[in-house]
Amino acid sequence: MQHRNALLNRFRCGICCASDEANPMSTSDSPSQRPTLKTIAYLTGLGVSTVSQALKDGAEISEETRARVKLIARQIGYRPNRAGVRLRTGKTNVITVVLNAQEEGSGLVSNMVYGITDALAGTPYHLVVTPYSLSDPMQPIRYIVETGSADGVIISRTQSNDPRVRYLMDHSLPFATHGRTEMGLSHPFYDYDNEAFSVEALRILKSKGRKRAVLLGPPPGFTFHKHTHAGFERGLQLHGMSGGPVGTHDIDSSLADVRALGRELARRHDRPDGFVCSAVTSSIALAAGLRDEGLVIGRDHDIVTKHSTELLALTWPEIIPMHEDFREAGFELAKMLMARIAGAESSGLQRLVGPAAG
Repeated sequence: MQHRNALLNRFRCGICCASDEANPMSTSDSPSQRPTLKTIAYLTGLGVSTVSQALKDGAEISEETRARVKLIARQIGYRPNRAGVRLRTGKTNVITVVLNAQEEGSGLVSNMVYGITDALAGTPYHLVVTPYSLSDPMQPIRYIVETGSADGVIISRTQSNDPRVRYLMDHSLPFATHGRTEMGLSHPFYDYDNEAFSVEALRILKSKGRKRAVLLGPPPGFTFHKHTHAGFERGLQLHGMSGGPVGTHDIDSSLADVRALGRELARRHDRPDGFVCSAVTSSIALAAGLRDEGLVIGRDHDIVTKHSTELLALTWPEIIPMHEDFREAGFELAKMLMARIAGAESSGLQRLVGPAAG
């Protein structure tokens, strides 16, 4: 027992004790190497099979034993050998989220990754972030499927008829989407109600006395473009306002172009006095362009935007925020995906959340 305690302390301190003659473990199991199930078995005085079942929460193992085994495993930094796990089970214990760096301007990438990481904590799963180009969003999906490099995939910027969704379903790889599709296929998703966002944003502008509104929304081709625009048209009618989309610009336009758009809108004889924007960085660029022409938020116009970071309150507190929680989205998507991998039905893994002020 004394040697086991000394060995445990050396693991904690990262000290190699392979030369300790009292250590009954083989050289390959020494603390200078990666801790194994045999290491935990030796330190706990249990059999390797008992340790393995305890780490898997086997029902035949007592709760006290499971807690003791997991405590030792954490203390010595034990991690399952992923290559060995894959050989035994066919699983990688990897979840991949496929994101485009262009989305970071809205805070999506970092916050979603944080949320997924929160959900995976304490599970066997590891997160891999895979970037993709907007010119070929299928490329990373094909790679993941063809190489078998993940047990499940999370994708964003979903299209109404999304080829990635069909491909993943055809190849029976579990997945979850940030956004819905309109393909008649049941799959896990987490989505923000962009139609309700537009309606509520126009209600807020109407309450500020605004009469003519324009929308700087998502780019065409994505499902949230369709929902955002449908809500904007419905909101205009519901609140008795005039206006429409800004035309060729969207939230993927460069910030310089959006600022130039703000200057152009400010010079119109039928200048809008209300703006609805689907991304916080675009709303800031738009506000800057309007300011360039001498207009003042709150006096000449108001802007309502989606936001997910503290950036807005620190830079443009006059812009009216409606919160979209990308961290929660990542957390929920990871939970859904793990449930789907475990065999849960897709119909019970779908969530649509409404907009929130502030």
